[in-house]
Amino acid sequence: MIKLSDFDYNLPKELIAKYPHEPRDECRLMVLNRKKKTIEHKIFKDIIDYLEEGDLLVLNDTKVIPARLKGKKKTGANIEIFLLRPFSENQWEVLIKNIKRLKEGQEVIIANDFKIKLIEKYEEGKAKVELIGENINQLIKKYGHIPLPPYIEREDEEKDKDYYQTVFAKKEGAVASPTAGLHFTERLLKQLEEKGVKKAFCTLHVGLGTFRPIKTEDITKHKMHEEFYQIPDETLQLINETKKKGKKVVAVGTTVVRTLETYAQTNKKEGFSDIFIYPPYKFKIVDTLITNFHLPKSTLLLLVSAFANRDFILKAYEIAIKERYRFFSYGDAMLII
Repeated sequence: MIKLSDFDYNLPKELIAKYPHEPRDECRLMVLNRKKKTIEHKIFKDIIDYLEEGDLLVLNDTKVIPARLKGKKKTGANIEIFLLRPFSENQWEVLIKNIKRLKEGQEVIIANDFKIKLIEKYEEGKAKVELIGENINQLIKKYGHIPLPPYIEREDEEKDKDYYQTVFAKKEGAVASPTAGLHFTERLLKQLEEKGVKKAFCTLHVGLGTFRPIKTEDITKHKMHEEFYQIPDETLQLINETKKKGKKVVAVGTTVVRTLETYAQTNKKEGFSDIFIYPPYKFKIVDTLITNFHLPKSTLLLLVSAFANRDFILKAYEIAIKERYRFFSYGDAMLII
């Protein structure tokens, strides 16, 4: 049995990054070489030295929506609603804090021109709601807050609208950022292009489930969340060409790994992925991984352990703590070659 407790480590709270490094591409980068079992300390833009002409960078172009909405009942009681995914433009699946305070049919007032009506309660605080107002997408942008992860422990600020979005974000639908992509700047992407590194995109709308802890000691009993993904034909073509030439497919983030490995298993270019990658796992497409430092006992830590060997990853994390790397969404990066 693969035990959850084997993927634990102690992180001093002050190493959880509350803000990103500026400029983005000058955060720290830990480079892990799986063959040589070496660990190097660099800065993110040094990544160009590890990628060769003909290698393919695959990026997730999902865009984070301002999914947190703060409103009040007619009685004045505060209610927070978190948008999860749309059924249609004005009907959504949501997560409601203090859902017990609401009855089906009741309305939450977000603003004079924007109300949310509870249609049906599901389990674990989830519900189906109707968004009432003119031009729902504009109202979400106007009143919504950027959904910072709970461990950042601060309210979102205006600048998080830029900070928590990759420079190549295009397709709206995520409620959490594909954070490995946050380190790239337009300048660095251009330099990589000039070196002959190709780039391609896929989409995985990161859901709230990405923060869901594993609660079973036997990790195989964990039920993975579903997220919508899509891979364009052009990306698949570039992957095939890269593989044929013996060059590397470089996944920018665990969301790209999950998207590509889902395709390798199902042969479907779009759908819902609930792939759960943990050791031992044979990767079919991804050769190199760019990622952040992940939470203890998380599905993401299991994924990187499958990619680079659990002991090697935990040793690297131990060194990262000693060297005062910054952890999680707004933290530093890791390159696994």
